[in-house]
Amino acid sequence: MDGSAAMRMAAVTTDADERIRHGTPAFRRTNLALFAAGFSTFSLLYCVQPLMPAFSHAYGVNAAASALSLSLTTGVLAFAMLFMGGVSDAHGRKPVMVLSLLVSSVLVLLSASVPGWHALLALRMLLGLTLSGVPVVAMTYLGEEVHAESLGLGMGLYISGNAVGGMSGRLIAGVLADFFGWRVGMGAVGVLGLLVALMFWRALPPSRHFVAQPLSWRGLAGRFAGIFRDRGLPWLFAEGFLLLGAFVTVYNYLGYRLLAPPFNLSQAVVGLVFGIYLIGTFSSTWMGHLAGRLGRRKVLWTTFALMLAGLLLTLVDSLWLILPGIVAVTFGFFGGHSIVSSWVGRRGGKAKAQASSMYLFAYYMGSSVAGASGGLFYAAHGWDGVAAFIGVLMLAGLLIALGLTRLPPLVNVATPPTPMSKGAMP
Repeated sequence: MDGSAAMRMAAVTTDADERIRHGTPAFRRTNLALFAAGFSTFSLLYCVQPLMPAFSHAYGVNAAASALSLSLTTGVLAFAMLFMGGVSDAHGRKPVMVLSLLVSSVLVLLSASVPGWHALLALRMLLGLTLSGVPVVAMTYLGEEVHAESLGLGMGLYISGNAVGGMSGRLIAGVLADFFGWRVGMGAVGVLGLLVALMFWRALPPSRHFVAQPLSWRGLAGRFAGIFRDRGLPWLFAEGFLLLGAFVTVYNYLGYRLLAPPFNLSQAVVGLVFGIYLIGTFSSTWMGHLAGRLGRRKVLWTTFALMLAGLLLTLVDSLWLILPGIVAVTFGFFGGHSIVSSWVGRRGGKAKAQASSMYLFAYYMGSSVAGASGGLFYAAHGWDGVAAFIGVLMLAGLLIALGLTRLPPLVNVATPPTPMSKGAMP
């Protein structure tokens, strides 16, 4: 080995050693802050889900139209995240995330006070734009600042915040709506979002490995093109589409099923059902850590199999079987998302921001397209039709996951191989 090669290897090793590792104060601060970011993002995004039957009643819209309050947000979010990675490349990770959380909280507060259905939908579309500054940038921040050995755990903890936020937003909005109306429920989520955003601002350590890149559309297009030369990334993007598409569709129409005969549950009780989301705080961390030890390709397929088994249980008209079924679907979803998102970060190389953007584009397009389409199946065939639609999505995800077990060892096309990545198994 010549002297220049030895110096490059030493620089790579030193750089890796300086990254944040599990068990350090910096790791705890980073994960507390990103847990908070995930909490705020997903409570603001999904607080409308238990309110959809209330929207149908208040505005005289059907289930598919009511679902637009979420599908429009996630659709705009998906497209905006394609560009938000480039914005954070130019302006920094933390400033973009802080501004995103603060403005998004204000928009939710405004949504709770507007009188008309179309005005509410317009604000929900704007929310998709402002929220786009968190998910892709948080994934990129973790990929840059956290050591590879701790990345799976760090991503799992971040996604745990997503789970708690998604649960809390749904639970708070749903329960308060039953007693005080949906506007109070949504407004409470907006206030909570503001408080969490301020805590995130204070807690997140500044970037140490971020290198600013001027916002160049030609350079951005080149980095996006580079990620598609990787054999695994396009399939991982497809998995994101199928994971969230199936999961959101389950929860979009679950409320309609449980409010109707033979269950006839109240809005408050249906809101409490969303407490099942808490299982995601364990699932994402545990499955991410398990995949780090056994290999992502060996674990991912089991998450789709678990989701399919849970879906079958929801077809029975018994709460004692439906609730464990929803638990299984939720456990599998958060585990699968943790595995796939960390895998994307691992394969993204120097185009981590663009790989994360494209993954989250597919991920949220799954929510938008499948979440809205599920309403057509519900209108035509009730829950059985929705379950059949979801089952097709889950089965496709399972088949892709089994195909990924034959994925060749990582060859990073976005950046030349380094002594750390050469021959690595993602």
